[in-house]
Amino acid sequence: MNLVVTGTIGIDTVVTPQGQHAEGVLGGSCAYFAAASSFYTPTRLVAVVGDDQPTEHRDLLDSFKDIDTTGLEVRAGSQTFRWGGKYLENMDHRETLFTELGVLREEPPVVPEAYKDSTHVFLANTHPAIQMQMLEQFPNRTLAVADTMDLWIDTARDDLIELLGKVDGLVLNYDEAEQLSGKTNTVAASRALLEFGPRFVVVKKGEHGCIFVHRDGIAAFPAFPAEEVLDPTGAGDTFAGGMMGHIAANAGRTFSDEDSDFHTIRRALAHGTVMASFNIESFSLYRLGSLTREQLDRRYDMFTNMVCSH
Repeated sequence: MNLVVTGTIGIDTVVTPQGQHAEGVLGGSCAYFAAASSFYTPTRLVAVVGDDQPTEHRDLLDSFKDIDTTGLEVRAGSQTFRWGGKYLENMDHRETLFTELGVLREEPPVVPEAYKDSTHVFLANTHPAIQMQMLEQFPNRTLAVADTMDLWIDTARDDLIELLGKVDGLVLNYDEAEQLSGKTNTVAASRALLEFGPRFVVVKKGEHGCIFVHRDGIAAFPAFPAEEVLDPTGAGDTFAGGMMGHIAANAGRTFSDEDSDFHTIRRALAHGTVMASFNIESFSLYRLGSLTREQLDRRYDMFTNMVCSH
């Protein structure tokens, strides 16, 4: 099955509570998602950067052999999206130091014709009107999932609600679920969001894991108990990449007595959780760049043994 992600590629500056600093590193929702999903299935990437994107950033993306960057447009005379953030002592929270939209103020990238047969679509965080425009480019989609953020809930709520009527799933964090639904309880908030159209909602809760609310059931996963957290940037996109990558890789496969949509997504959430646990160990994509399949499988086994009784 063909998996595609649309979103951003950026240049990040990150400061940790310990004073560690990464300046001008590869970032953006597409980069993190595709790096994670490529461990499971070839992933097509649709994004746009300026001609100021460092060569080493493209080299890092290209080092993941199953990322197809045909859809990465380099726009002459434009500036790549830049973001800077400083994490607080509680690394679930951060302060934005600066945001330079650059090329994101311009027209979105063109979806290559060869990508339009994609069956699995992830709309990484960007304006919901652009997400809808991208979604319409994939008429053969069988699963479409979107991410969002507080900015769009505040400034483009109507567009976001319209988008929710067109996608199968929504991924967002706890504060955003509360903000969009008006409900403080995670399950109640998720059920309220289902009323807008999607059949499932995944609420990310940082170090406390995630809640999965589907029309057919509810599940929860803790986060993997990480020994080292250096940089949480991109953890949510990496989580989504592991989830969607596993779903796409196993589309059409029958899992004995657990082949329902609910069970398929629940199983994939475990893979997303484990993938995110590697991402937080280093800045940018550097940890995922050195990750081996053996390491990933070993930690997945550890995680499933931890959360499942025997």
